[in-house]
Amino acid sequence: MNDTAGTLLLAVIAAATAVMAAVQVGVVVFALRLARRVDALGTRLEQEVRPILANLQNVSSEAARATALAATQVERVDRVMIDLARRVDQTASLIQQVVITPAREGRAVLAAVAAALAAFRGIRGNARPSAMRPDEEDPLFIG
Repeated sequence: MNDTAGTLLLAVIAAATAVMAAVQVGVVVFALRLARRVDALGTRLEQEVRPILANLQNVSSEAARATALAATQVERVDRVMIDLARRVDQTASLIQQVVITPAREGRAVLAAVAAALAAFRGIRGNARPSAMRPDEEDPLFIG
């Protein structure tokens, strides 16, 4: 029995080793299939992502271009506003020189003429007798 038991145990060990070898071969085959699928998935993903990345690069370059154009437009508007403010200041000073200053001088001339006329009337008015002046009353009269 010893011989039979040893042979039986040896057969069990041989069967277990054969099963383990089959399992290992199955795992290797499964791992190879999985590696091929992952490689195919990676290739497919790369093919699908490449156009998206190209579009993102285009969008990025267009956004940079639009930003540059907007900055240029803002600078132009700033220059126009500065020029407009300068011209408004020039126009205001020109109006003051052309219209307001002569108007003040004319008003001063008219005031001088009015003062001269008032003075002339005052001189002529002093030539009249004091009885004819209606605005003067007797300063000593109380009542």
